[in-house]
Amino acid sequence: MTILIAYDGSGDAQAAVEYAARHVRPEPAVVMTVWEPLLAQISWMPLASATAVAAWEDGDRYEEEKQAERLARHGADLALAAGLTEVATRAERGGGPVWAAIVDVADELNASLVVTGSRGLAGARSVILGSVSTRVLHHVRRPTLVVPPPKEEY
Repeated sequence: MTILIAYDGSGDAQAAVEYAARHVRPEPAVVMTVWEPLLAQISWMPLASATAVAAWEDGDRYEEEKQAERLARHGADLALAAGLTEVATRAERGGGPVWAAIVDVADELNASLVVTGSRGLAGARSVILGSVSTRVLHHVRRPTLVVPPPKEEY
């Protein structure tokens, strides 16, 4: 089986990687970052149709894809440093919400566990900004570990 770790480079995602590496039984893991081309990200914006935006492509690959691959590699390096021994990376092009890509890949991999960080948002901020971890938890239909933000030291 495989552990799927969602990683976006945030401090909360880093905490989730490190927690999973230290507390979950070692088994193969995939550190996944979701990406979208810039044009797809802004296509829903009202000004997008009035503003010319150049595609940031390099051959057949978008710059966003290359950045996502570097980010996933960073997460995998954290996982290895924290104790996981067999870690692969995956940069997944999202075609919708980030949480849906995570759920799809978890199903594809038949993941034994999905790990994600949580920004710790509550109330109105969570409704406005959305919560990837909450949506993953409610849609993935497999064991899920949501790691809360690390406590701030005073």
